[in-house]
Amino acid sequence: MTPQLHLHVLASGSKGNAAVVEGPEGSVLVDCGISRRALMQRAAELGVDMGRVAAVLLTHDHSDHVKGLSVFCTHFDGGLFATAGTVGARKYLTELPFTLVEHSDAFEVAGMRVQAFPTFHDVPDSMGFRFETADDALGYCTDTGHLGPEAMGALTGVRILALESNHDERMLANGPYPSYLKARVAGPTGHLSNAQAADALRTLTTEETETVVAMHLSEKNNRPSVCVRTLAEAVGAVAANDAFTEARTPDGHLTICAAAQDWPMTVW
Repeated sequence: MTPQLHLHVLASGSKGNAAVVEGPEGSVLVDCGISRRALMQRAAELGVDMGRVAAVLLTHDHSDHVKGLSVFCTHFDGGLFATAGTVGARKYLTELPFTLVEHSDAFEVAGMRVQAFPTFHDVPDSMGFRFETADDALGYCTDTGHLGPEAMGALTGVRILALESNHDERMLANGPYPSYLKARVAGPTGHLSNAQAADALRTLTTEETETVVAMHLSEKNNRPSVCVRTLAEAVGAVAANDAFTEARTPDGHLTICAAAQDWPMTVW
């Protein structure tokens, strides 16, 4: 694949989520769960031109994905895309000029073809996305308890794969969460574990895949090194640094890394 799409993760975790997918004709903001000030500051740190953002796409309505949107929209006149279930879940979202899409729709934004697919979270109508140009593809999927066939199909063979790897199952079981919350996180409409993400990578990664970004890591029930090690073992990658926060396959073709709550990152 010829690199035409770039991923800028501005925040990823339970306190707030936002990412920019940059294409050759413009960019898309996926979720807006941090303040506009933080969003713009982190974008500036990465050299991301927010003036190129043509649209905002929402994965779902949880506050860590949407709480910054109303203020952001006071300075933004591009398109807003979400499912009816997402928009209807919060009154302030119903007051914004959304274009409603189904969670299996395909549509064009900023010169990119966007293929939505359903995710499985404890909200109405959540979704993930595959972004494509003629020569490149990027997959984005967080906040799902498991990966259905539509997700597996959409995420297979992308050059950049941003995939939830929320928790280590043992750390969650032995961690501080109450029993009901442990059951929610680990359930079929919760969050993908490191082991689930690793198992999916055995199918999703192909010769086209160059970078896997582990997303939405739990601060209480995961560590970057634990997550990356688990994912690396699934695809035959080895540590690329002493901390094991990055891994590469021996041929150097595939890199695995982890996004963070407070440290923005770019994948070219």
